[in-house]
Amino acid sequence: MKSPDNSRVERTQTIRPLALADARDLLALRLANREFMAPFDPVRPDAFFTLEAQTEIARNADGLTFAILDEGELAGLISLSNVVYEAFRSANLGYWVDAKRHGRGLATRAVSALVEHAFGPLGLHRLEAGTLVDNVASQRVLEKNRFERIGLARNYLHIGGVWRDHLLFQRTAEPD
Repeated sequence: MKSPDNSRVERTQTIRPLALADARDLLALRLANREFMAPFDPVRPDAFFTLEAQTEIARNADGLTFAILDEGELAGLISLSNVVYEAFRSANLGYWVDAKRHGRGLATRAVSALVEHAFGPLGLHRLEAGTLVDNVASQRVLEKNRFERIGLARNYLHIGGVWRDHLLFQRTAEPD
């Protein structure tokens, strides 16, 4: 009897938990995207762009940070943060994709997969995400995943050395 082709499953998988073994690939991706991500990220010290720092990120992923995969290769990260259970059951969603892979639906599929995980096995009720006001591509990713715009947060995050406004989006577990 022929064994199943597991390589096909791995290559079509959208996200998987970030692993310690991803640290070198994560560093390469961070270095390749350092300039591209600068307008969207907090100011990062040079130490962030080292194998030690990326290994620490992978080590501390705690099941809430996932590798975004493109045909089995690391292509970005998607994560949940500020996870609160009890009556709130909510979290913040964040993601980024390699600049060379933009426009191919990777972020849209990754958000869809993480929403399913958050509302399913994690038992969350609400997800929130914020985008820079001018980040239309990220807003489209959220809209395609049925997130609704809920408002403008002035001076929301310290990005690129300045406090920046963000559009906030949310999605709840209830069907539309």
